[in-house]
Amino acid sequence: MILVNTDYISGKEFEMLGLVKGSTIQSKHIGKDITQGFKTIVGGELKAYNEMMNDARALATKRMVEEAEKMGADAIINIRYATSAIMQGAAEVMAYGTAVKFL
Repeated sequence: MILVNTDYISGKEFEMLGLVKGSTIQSKHIGKDITQGFKTIVGGELKAYNEMMNDARALATKRMVEEAEKMGADAIINIRYATSAIMQGAAEVMAYGTAVKFL
């Protein structure tokens, strides 16, 4: 599966199959949430939340690809990511794009 954030793939002609998306909502356990809260007092990178968001993006991408594969797609173009806070310490990540089949 080819994944790109452009609306074309060099040297390829394709037909659009439709929108595909994948999402997840992730949170850290209360212990990590408390320790990351203390980190905001002194500043610096919140590594536990960074790891959480990386995992969430990977899972959302995987789910998007699975949806595209069910449609018989060869690639996904115009991939975008969106995030939103659901509550303190929890975030939703959505990946979406256009599934295409090569001609």
